[in-house]
Amino acid sequence: MEILFTSMESAAGGDWRLLGHTSLLMFPIYGLGALLGPICGMLDKWLGDAENLARWDKFWRHGIHDMVLIFMAEYGFGSLLRLAGACPWDYTGRMLNVDGLIRLDFAPCWFGAGLFFEGLSRKKERDAIDKISV
Repeated sequence: MEILFTSMESAAGGDWRLLGHTSLLMFPIYGLGALLGPICGMLDKWLGDAENLARWDKFWRHGIHDMVLIFMAEYGFGSLLRLAGACPWDYTGRMLNVDGLIRLDFAPCWFGAGLFFEGLSRKKERDAIDKISV
């Protein structure tokens, strides 16, 4: 995902080689996306209406929860990495940035990415259950 964004920035800057980059530090952070589905499931249980929630309402609720969780992780890990002098991103000077660590204009991207990660983890859960029941 990050490589796609940095490739687009490359194109916007006139470099049509579409070079993208990332940091190895990002892999464990992106790996936390596997926790979004279980966390949203716990929130549904805590709110007490998981069984009665319409599919469309669940889509919006989980998308918003995922987006907020991703922003929190990005800000928290970015703060820790910045303290260590190892933060691979800096949004300072970009629109709608918060302390150079998150960009609020990325909200729709994180909404969709969170739902995508939830879908991946649900598929993995279903595949694991299928293997056990065979």
